[in-house]
Amino acid sequence: MKKIIIGSDKSGFQLKEAVKAHLVEAGYEVTDAGSQSEENAMFYYEAAENVAPRVGGGEFEKGILICGTGMGMSIVANKHKGVYAAVCENTYAAEKSRAINNANILTMGGWITGEVVGCQIADTFLNTEFTQNLEEWRANNLRNAEKKVKEIEEQIYG
Repeated sequence: MKKIIIGSDKSGFQLKEAVKAHLVEAGYEVTDAGSQSEENAMFYYEAAENVAPRVGGGEFEKGILICGTGMGMSIVANKHKGVYAAVCENTYAAEKSRAINNANILTMGGWITGEVVGCQIADTFLNTEFTQNLEEWRANNLRNAEKKVKEIEEQIYG
């Protein structure tokens, strides 16, 4: 079974609930580390802090964070070692964030993205592999780039 972690603040709550239900129906084991209701919602930085270290640390391979625009979640998540969070507003961006950048956290905006499209974006993100459908020369360049990014990350975080 595929395991993912998801979280939202108040602004992303409805989209998170729709995406979570869709993924459970698709056979994912989904851990919800975000707001459990709109009435008692956590701030975006709290939800991101609950999810990002667990992805960066390897407990979960991928995560999804949803706030109003996706930007706040991305900013906070990307402060963590081993986290590569990408804001995606369509399936093309989701596919490329995985195939080119090997992103491991998808962020979306509940004010921007409807539930049907959000589920499609999540599916694309979760089902695209790094370098998938790319020419061999480009895939090799991206694998080398990924190593360089990890070297930079080690210089920063140790």
